[in-house]
Amino acid sequence: MIDVKTNTEMILRELTINLEKVDGAQLDLFVKVVSKAQKIFVAGAGRSGLAIRGFANRMMHLGFDVSVVGDLTTTSAQEGDLLIIGSGSGETQSLVAMAEKAKQHHVILALNTINPDSTIGKLADVKFVLPGASPKVAAEELVGQSVQPMGSSYEQLSFLVYDAMIMSLMELVNETTDTMFPRHANLE
Repeated sequence: MIDVKTNTEMILRELTINLEKVDGAQLDLFVKVVSKAQKIFVAGAGRSGLAIRGFANRMMHLGFDVSVVGDLTTTSAQEGDLLIIGSGSGETQSLVAMAEKAKQHHVILALNTINPDSTIGKLADVKFVLPGASPKVAAEELVGQSVQPMGSSYEQLSFLVYDAMIMSLMELVNETTDTMFPRHANLE
């Protein structure tokens, strides 16, 4: 029999166990880098890309100048701007090429990943590591086990950590839900 509630409970337990393995100092440093950025660009592929787009949305609500790379209205990146990449493997070819180009333009590179020693991980100025099972990352000590398919646990934890970062950023930049809401889309 299909038991969605039990599946949900298993997922929540898994995410709680994975969160215990996360280095809080990495997360706090990441938030400080974001808070000081003049212009922020975000990129990710697949479901990691969906999670980071949600992060971009909330950063916009906070008043940050943020763009999703690849959108038609994305401006050029300049020296000192920040590119945040979400990539479990850190090896997605389009994102590797983007990271290399960012470094050529002296853009600060930040990474959310399972694999800190990946190609993008080696280029990153700042990164945080989230555990999660993924067929794209071979090292068992990095990925662990999962009751879920493919990289779901990493992608879910990414979304939650991004939202937790927004809460910290709210405090750093003195914003509240009330001050953020006027930046919410109103032509929907």
